[in-house]
Amino acid sequence: MSNKEWQHEQEFIDLLHDRLTELRDLAETAVHAAALPPEGNHAQMRLERNVLVAEQSGLLAAFNAGENGLCFGRLAFRDGRDHHIGRIGIRRDDADRTPLVIDWRAEVARPFYLATGHTPMGLRRRRHITTDGRRVTALHDEIMDLADAVRTGHEGTDADAVLLAALDAARTGRMHDIVQTIQAEQDGIIRAPHHGILVVEGGPGTGKTVVALHRAAFLLYAHREQLARRAVLIVGPNPAFLSYIAEVLPSLGETGVLLASPGELFPGVTATGTDTPEAAEVKGGAAMADALASFVWDRQALPDPVIVIDHEDGELRLDADMAREARSRARETRLPHNLARPHFAFRVIDALTAQLVDRIGADPFGGPNFLGPDDIAQLGKEIATSAEVHHAIEELWPELTPEQLVADFLADPVHLPDAEADAIRRADGDWTPADVPLLDEAAELLG
Repeated sequence: MSNKEWQHEQEFIDLLHDRLTELRDLAETAVHAAALPPEGNHAQMRLERNVLVAEQSGLLAAFNAGENGLCFGRLAFRDGRDHHIGRIGIRRDDADRTPLVIDWRAEVARPFYLATGHTPMGLRRRRHITTDGRRVTALHDEIMDLADAVRTGHEGTDADAVLLAALDAARTGRMHDIVQTIQAEQDGIIRAPHHGILVVEGGPGTGKTVVALHRAAFLLYAHREQLARRAVLIVGPNPAFLSYIAEVLPSLGETGVLLASPGELFPGVTATGTDTPEAAEVKGGAAMADALASFVWDRQALPDPVIVIDHEDGELRLDADMAREARSRARETRLPHNLARPHFAFRVIDALTAQLVDRIGADPFGGPNFLGPDDIAQLGKEIATSAEVHHAIEELWPELTPEQLVADFLADPVHLPDAEADAIRRADGDWTPADVPLLDEAAELLG
């Protein structure tokens, strides 16, 4: 490689890092300005400020994370186009929208990973650029056009040197990205159409995880508007694994991704306890969903035999038949437990109101009830605001939390065979990772 070529690339890398520094400074200024309290106290102003802070903070994090190996390739096309390829896309300035470096996920960057001598994809030359900070340390050219190689005096290709250098790189206890050395088969997985579930299979050490992370980065680039609204969650088996992969996505320009282990998937719960293998297996079985559903129905109780409610016009009696009718109507809504509870409560209040109306307004000679609609409505309000009535409803159809339901179930795991119940029985203790799916199922059942 000639000194002139080397100097040219070094000057470009210097220019690129200067532009990155400028963008970083602008983002920092924007973050500080946006973080200032807005004038006035309008909710719309606060919302706009929070959105701006989040947006600029994300940009700043991407600029900081993408600095190392900012540009790693260059594509020279036969039609005269010439593009540098990097971790994130950077424009020359705000007025000139011309790309200074093109994001590796852009369609125009694909020949960097897929072009071959037999299928050059319009390339004349592909250059691999290795840097250490702002200093160019190596240039490796692949001449895709053999006629051009003869004309310019280039001989052969040394692209494998980049891959060998990556394989020989020092291990740091962190997973590295493969953005500079993506192979054609990996590129096919990373850029596959987004139609739903994509399964990546392979033996240990074949690069499944790092390809999946690059796949996530590509989807965030190609479908940013859709995924930004829905968010992206990456689940790893344990915190150590997440620590191992944590730097990959930021190095690819993506910082708005949530990483979590199974024990962190339920909001507000961090599972630090441990289960026996037998308990974990039972909790992971499909039968647990049915057992929890049955346990929820157990909490929708009936009086045994009657609940007596004091009233100034005499005792009201909430018996099993009245409660059973209210429970049936509430269950017919097919709503989760907590969302169906108001339907149960309304039916109970209506039944107790009807009981009181019959007592107060009944005609002893069998005629129409003496109470008018306004009188009946007033009696209904009195019953609806009665503390004793509310206590009775809470006793028969309590409002539950997922944590409360699962804790009660584990203390007395009914609806399971004795051996399985014994394996998971626990009166107290920390949540375990195997409890998290139970909490999630309970949240669905309760609404």
